[in-house]
Amino acid sequence: MTADDVCAGEEASAAERVRTVLAAAESFTVVTDGHTCDLVGGGLHSVGDDGRLLLRVPADCRLAGEVALAPRGTLAVVLKFTDVAPVAVRDRVRSRVTVAGWLAPAAPECEESGTATFRVVTAHVALETPAGPVTVALDELALARPDVLALHEAAMLTHLVDDHADVVALLTRLVDLRLLQGVVRVWPLAMDRRGITLRLEHPHSHRDVLLSFPGPVHDPGHAGDRIRELLAAARACRRGSRLPSRP
Repeated sequence: MTADDVCAGEEASAAERVRTVLAAAESFTVVTDGHTCDLVGGGLHSVGDDGRLLLRVPADCRLAGEVALAPRGTLAVVLKFTDVAPVAVRDRVRSRVTVAGWLAPAAPECEESGTATFRVVTAHVALETPAGPVTVALDELALARPDVLALHEAAMLTHLVDDHADVVALLTRLVDLRLLQGVVRVWPLAMDRRGITLRLEHPHSHRDVLLSFPGPVHDPGHAGDRIRELLAAARACRRGSRLPSRP
């Protein structure tokens, strides 16, 4: 495989990145005029196909009480989601998503015993990455879909680090030698339909490099095949040649 053989596929849009963060998040922070609380655990939020958020909280919690007492039954709220790398890289926060709007009671059919379900009437969505903040249009968010590996990435990266350190070492052969000068440690930072991103850590800085799959992953079950193709390319490449990497 040569550098020209590697195709990352279309880069994820800001709306897709937001949908990916929302789909994978297992905790987030809720901010109202009255207080701030952290919600931790699966099932506390869901995202519809149209990008609309639902929150499910204990019916007797303070947040549910605030909504019940709010004028016109809607409560101004800011939801904060933090995308944290699942492995112990330096500077683990990969992105942040802020959703501002109002909480309102959901349709009765959404209610479950002992819980209060609220829909988020979204007014503003922002994505913050190392490249800077960007506002995401609500119509774009409704049309976007999360990355196909959003719900699987954490388990795959953790497994790679815990059980296959040799694989990570082999993948570094796909990084241009010039980028490896002064590197003290290499970690897998992210994995999506386009490829695996490695974080190259220097003593006082770091750099991220995308190792692109030969083609985008369209089904989570095919991710293993794409990784094996990268490993085959790593075994076949000659150190010092022009290798498939992308900063």
